[in-house]
Amino acid sequence: MISLGSGPVAPEKRQERLGLLREHDFRGLFLSTTVAQFGYQITSLALPLAAVIALDAGEFEVGVLSSMTMAAFLLIGLPAGAWIDRMRRRRVLIVSDVVRAAVLLTVPLAWWADVLTIWQLYAVAFTIGVFTVFFDVSYQSYLPHLVGRDKLVEGNAKLEVVRSTAQLGGPVLAGQLIGWLTAPVALAFDAVAMGASALFLVGIRRREAKPEVAHDSRILPEIKEGLAFVFRNRILASIVAATSWWNLWMGAYMAMVVVFLPRDMGMTPGEIGLLFAVFGVGGLVGAFVTRPVTAWLGEGRAIWISTLVTSPGLLLLPAAEPGWRVWIAAAGMGLVGVGSVVYNVNQVSFRQRLTPDRLLGRMNATVRFLAWGLSAVGALLGGVLGELVGARTTLWVGAVGVCLAFLPVFFSPLRNLRELPKPEPEPEPVAA
Repeated sequence: MISLGSGPVAPEKRQERLGLLREHDFRGLFLSTTVAQFGYQITSLALPLAAVIALDAGEFEVGVLSSMTMAAFLLIGLPAGAWIDRMRRRRVLIVSDVVRAAVLLTVPLAWWADVLTIWQLYAVAFTIGVFTVFFDVSYQSYLPHLVGRDKLVEGNAKLEVVRSTAQLGGPVLAGQLIGWLTAPVALAFDAVAMGASALFLVGIRRREAKPEVAHDSRILPEIKEGLAFVFRNRILASIVAATSWWNLWMGAYMAMVVVFLPRDMGMTPGEIGLLFAVFGVGGLVGAFVTRPVTAWLGEGRAIWISTLVTSPGLLLLPAAEPGWRVWIAAAGMGLVGVGSVVYNVNQVSFRQRLTPDRLLGRMNATVRFLAWGLSAVGALLGGVLGELVGARTTLWVGAVGVCLAFLPVFFSPLRNLRELPKPEPEPEPVAA
């Protein structure tokens, strides 16, 4: 006999699974993230391959190109946070998308005119990096406003699913586009994706109140306040140290991957795209297992164990030779993808939960300044090492460095914590 009560349950369960996606504004952010992340995957592969294949760039030039995208975090990362805390974040997101779309279009246009140079690629990479600073800091500061602090883990997990899905399908799409249309032309697709991302953000209905800024406030003291907030909290400081160390050596590693695969392994753009997609598979798995893994290990232990257990997967690529062993190395990168998502969902949610609204921009900017700034240093370091000792040896050095990234959080209160501490309420300002 069929139960009469089973009919109405299905829509309720479906709504429960959708969660935040039932909300119009979060759905706009979700769709914006989806198209932007797919476009970003195209650029991540097409920009360095344009240098390697179209311009025959050397290891050092590719390292410089990779570092230019992240150099902006070092140069303007800290003041960007203070500026963003003075602005409506949704507007910053839209402007950043539009500018990046326009800049990306210059590459295929220059290539068609036969005037493309490595210097233009440097300029494009740096400009994209500048507006990515503003986008990323605004993005992580905007989410608590959009969904509320009690739904941050769900919001971050859903957005990590998007990022991981893009890492899965984006490189495959990018590899095929580069193979069919060449790397410079493939960047036009990212420009279209950035434009679409801006349109989805325009459709968000909920508006932020304009931040209140004291007339006598100055940027430098506000930057110092953001730095002090990050480093006076021992757990937050250990997370920043671990993330920065991981990005330093991962920057060196990834800068040489795009040189090592076509030149040492003889792989085509389509095959390179498939290999990067395996990393995306790992990220997608990580997005789905984050909640059960965190419940099993506890929030604190999940942060450092996820890095410790999965980072050795990077050691398989420099050990590979042309042929089937490359795909074993790809599986190792997939394992790293699992760990990086579990790590990021937990540590980003903790940072957002801990920080008062008025400091969100500066906190995120401080973290990005250190973490992504060191990624730029790492990419440049990878280029120098690649020029001196070759791409394969540089991959070994980078992989070993990433494997040590768990140490700052291991030697912190996080080591045995099952539940991360809740933030203390901000004291009310004392009247003069």
